[in-house]
Amino acid sequence: MKDREHNYYVYLMASRMLVLYCGVTSNIGCRVGQHKDHETPGFCATYNCDRLVWFERYQYIGNAIAREKQIKNWRREKKLALVNAANSSWVDLSEGWFD
Repeated sequence: MKDREHNYYVYLMASRMLVLYCGVTSNIGCRVGQHKDHETPGFCATYNCDRLVWFERYQYIGNAIAREKQIKNWRREKKLALVNAANSSWVDLSEGWFD
């Protein structure tokens, strides 16, 4: 029996005003779609964080959760630097996923 490869993602969503939300998921496409459609009341819906601007993939959920906690504890400037290093134009990385 072949081991199934697991994928877990830590991600940052942003609003047009650069309000940031950090989350973790096992299905990034589904979760980003939920944020875009404001399916769940909460921070992302309130602040219109509907653009995926950064993400990392992990094989183990424990590693993904640890990274999410690390990023959530960072100051805003460090989160902005993380996005700028990987996505300096702040494009929506999920553009075209839902066409």
